[in-house]
Amino acid sequence: MSQEQPKAPEELEGAEQAEAEQNPESDAEAVAESPEARIEQLQAELEEARSERLRAMAELENVRKRARRDVENAQKFSVEKLAGELLEVKDSLEMGLQAVGGENPSLDQLREGKEMTLRQLAGVMERAGIAEINPEGERFNPEFHEAMTLQESSDHDPDTVMFVIQKGYLLKGRLLRPARVVVARAPDGGADDADSGDDA
Repeated sequence: MSQEQPKAPEELEGAEQAEAEQNPESDAEAVAESPEARIEQLQAELEEARSERLRAMAELENVRKRARRDVENAQKFSVEKLAGELLEVKDSLEMGLQAVGGENPSLDQLREGKEMTLRQLAGVMERAGIAEINPEGERFNPEFHEAMTLQESSDHDPDTVMFVIQKGYLLKGRLLRPARVVVARAPDGGADDADSGDDA
């Protein structure tokens, strides 16, 4: 019976290398299972979980804020349509009072009735959060005023509201209707007249 010849050192190295190549996962598993690597992996997973939790909490808070704001706006501006309709009534009463005018005794009762109705309506509007914009004599503000025309005036500073054609209104601080106004502008200064005289 023949005896097996011992392998040379070179053959042993080759066999070990071949076996390592056939089982590459064993080395990776050994590295992955080392305590240091496992600790680092767990720390990374913990940090990622914390970040996700913080993002979720922030998103939830944003949703709550948006919902609270939507509810507040719905409550504040739910009477907007009614407010717009009431403005026309108030305008009509004010124009009627202006038309009556004077001191005619036969119209005293009519005037008194209209004034009472107007006061009542103004109280309703105030309780609903409707505030009047009456900017006569104030500086023109395009955020709340609508200029219907410009008019030369030496008695008013430029960009000053000379008089109000139609009052504006705010609903709980938000513009419901701008005040329609006539705005002062500086006189031309007679430059055209001087030029005309030179041509003559």
